[in-house]
Amino acid sequence: MGRIFEVRKATMFARWDRMAKQFTRIGKEIVIAVKAGGPDPATNPALRRCFQNARSVGMPKDRVEAAIKRAQGKDQSNYDEILYEGYGPHGIALLVETATDNHVRTVANVKSHFNKGNGAMGTQGSVSFQFKKMGVFKLKAEGQDMEALELELIDHGLDEMGESNDDQGNPIIVLRCAFTDFGNLQKALEDQNIQPISAELEWIPSTTVPVTDEQAEEVSKLIERLEQDEDVNKVFHNMA
Repeated sequence: MGRIFEVRKATMFARWDRMAKQFTRIGKEIVIAVKAGGPDPATNPALRRCFQNARSVGMPKDRVEAAIKRAQGKDQSNYDEILYEGYGPHGIALLVETATDNHVRTVANVKSHFNKGNGAMGTQGSVSFQFKKMGVFKLKAEGQDMEALELELIDHGLDEMGESNDDQGNPIIVLRCAFTDFGNLQKALEDQNIQPISAELEWIPSTTVPVTDEQAEEVSKLIERLEQDEDVNKVFHNMA
């Protein structure tokens, strides 16, 4: 029984760590959105996107409200969103999205993570040309007519549509659009009274690189190291 308890405890703590990281990331995104477009979600699409993503990870309402208040405070730090580029082991391209109030600290940490993970940090533009920045919406599949939905959204920027599963194995619909069409597709979904599970801007690789299980594990260790950094929001890769 002791061993089972230890396994469950480790799993529970890992889940809590992931949730805490997600809450921190979304909290920063709320601050950035409020400072850029104000605290009213009715006139701030970026803030509405933050609210959707907060709900998707179970972020408590009081933490969302606290982030909005912090953004309006005079003493709140300004976060800058910076994209770092580099290569992991076996030539895998990596894009590292950060939100930071200290550029010097962040660039030093990201470079250290690359070096310790057998990777190499690159210069601006050295990796990003292999990716496309796209809007990615995830919807519950239940009750949706995919053909009708596709016909409705194609005139509002829908680029790709497919079926997938969430982390619990539930069927979902994934929509992709060009970065410039994100707002159009978001509004089209709102007009249809469709509440996305999440709405994100992601870097999608144009092509992927096949790797062995051992190589994938080595790359994943570097990605995990980067993701654990407090200034890192997301890490994207072109590993198949």
